[in-house]
Amino acid sequence: MRKKSIASVVAVLLLVSCSPRNFLTRRLAADLISASDAFKTPQQFPLQTGIISNKDYVSPEYLVLQQHGWISATTARCSPSQAPSPCWDVLLTPSGVETVRALVPADEADKMLFVIPVARRELIGVTGISKQDNLADVDFTWRWVPLNEVGASLYSGDLHYTSAVGFRDYDDGWRILQGAPHSGQTLDDALKSAEPAQ
Repeated sequence: MRKKSIASVVAVLLLVSCSPRNFLTRRLAADLISASDAFKTPQQFPLQTGIISNKDYVSPEYLVLQQHGWISATTARCSPSQAPSPCWDVLLTPSGVETVRALVPADEADKMLFVIPVARRELIGVTGISKQDNLADVDFTWRWVPLNEVGASLYSGDLHYTSAVGFRDYDDGWRILQGAPHSGQTLDDALKSAEPAQ
């Protein structure tokens, strides 16, 4: 009976001394990635009205806005910083005004530049963990989830991306690298360099 009590006390002490963050599992990595500020930051789309360069006007994003009938444009004279010609005077159509009005704060409605939150990231899963001493590289898959009609036109929720991020084991458990002093990259860099999943 006494041996069982001693064994129970030792087991409790061992459990108390180990934190769930001491073991880098796929679940812990997924939780830390999903909870990070870099991952939770929504994607913003800057919609510029007024005179813009041809390079901006024929970008894929502006072409999508044109196809939806949210913007229209007429040719305009380029400023020296926007050359070469042509330049475009971009206006929101009535449909565009209705769509954008609901997505921007009222005090920004009269501006020429609208910053519209269009999508958020959703973690699909951790696909692999490679550990070496107190460092690890975590591969994961994620996708964009549109937040509104503009987001749905610019980002497909069907397209998956793969990224890799560095982790380090500290005295209080595993954390995502905030700087990249070693081979691992930060989560912000990992999201920026994401590749479409095969």
